[in-house]
Amino acid sequence: MKEKINFGSICVKKEKFNGEIRSHQMPLYATSSFEFDTINQGIDIFTGKEKGLVYGRYANPNTTAIAKKIARMEMFGLKGEATAYLTSSGMSAISTLMMGILNQGDKILTQGNLYGGTTELFLKTLGRLGIETIFTDLKDLNKVEEILSKDKKIKALYFETPANPTMACVDIGALAKIAKKRKVKTVIDNTFPTPYLQQPFKFNVDFIIHSTTKYLNGHGNSIAGVIIGRDKEIMEKKVWTTLKLAGTNASPLEAWLLGTGIKTLEVRMDRHCKNAQAVAEFLQGHKKVKKVNYNGLPSHPDHHLAKKQMNGFGGMLSFELKGGLKAGIKFMNKIKFCSLAPTLGDVDTLILHPASSSHINVDKKLRERNGITDGLIRLSIGIENHDDIISDLNQAMK
Repeated sequence: MKEKINFGSICVKKEKFNGEIRSHQMPLYATSSFEFDTINQGIDIFTGKEKGLVYGRYANPNTTAIAKKIARMEMFGLKGEATAYLTSSGMSAISTLMMGILNQGDKILTQGNLYGGTTELFLKTLGRLGIETIFTDLKDLNKVEEILSKDKKIKALYFETPANPTMACVDIGALAKIAKKRKVKTVIDNTFPTPYLQQPFKFNVDFIIHSTTKYLNGHGNSIAGVIIGRDKEIMEKKVWTTLKLAGTNASPLEAWLLGTGIKTLEVRMDRHCKNAQAVAEFLQGHKKVKKVNYNGLPSHPDHHLAKKQMNGFGGMLSFELKGGLKAGIKFMNKIKFCSLAPTLGDVDTLILHPASSSHINVDKKLRERNGITDGLIRLSIGIENHDDIISDLNQAMK
């Protein structure tokens, strides 16, 4: 029997599959768009009368499913629901959210010891758009209340806790309470703790962002971010619209890889915490170490606050070498077992020198005022045997 269409058309058109498919793992939906049964269905989906998939930049089964899972994780043990969207990176999560909830002339109140990229984004990009950033010590709650009461243009209070890379903590609940009184939106970067160790929605924050590239994925094989919010109207009308039009959506592959990584989050975080505690205790007793920043140490100034709002102290720490920049560079060049890489949250231990990498473009005075000195080393402790990590650090300091 002769084919009804030509050979070239057979090559192009997809084959129909009428049987039931029950894949154990989520399939990868590598498609840029989705078909409509009829033009009427397409009209209903475009006008919002019917829920459906249209274009990969708007939504995709992979990105939608993983965003929903992360929202459930952040809401674990709480009543109600949250809305989440996956973005192309942690930085795009921050920029998309800020562009979605802020207007020209608005201001952001934040801390000076942020991740260097966030500081640059606020000053160099949002600043050009007419959104000003004010830095203050967010531990000083009276100061925060004073600033918010005097400046009505502040519309967002942004913070990290623990902060990158000093592990300094701020009181989430107290800041959220002050901000709500002034009708200021609170945004927290929850990348370091993950929802397993810290759930900011318990303390009434408005929005949570993650660089899912880090602990949520855990294997260093994808780059993505996520925005989670409890105000469905703001999320669907302002945040999603900004994401759609700015094109900051995550790709299906990145979402699929993230979903695979999340499966082992709980067991990985337990091991990260255990190893980090052991390494921190070793460093605290070393003669060449001036200071160790790890919330699991009773000597850390924020130990009790971290204990109150976290379920564990995480896998991140930093320490300051005696000898400043010269000692830091020498130490980094002698590392053998651990990896020198400008990221964190992977299953293997990663070492970074902030002054020469992540914070190289941050004003030195601002950097040093917030404890990010020339001799500071940041460690993302992996899940290897902690004796091997300690052995490598020890030989590099000899």
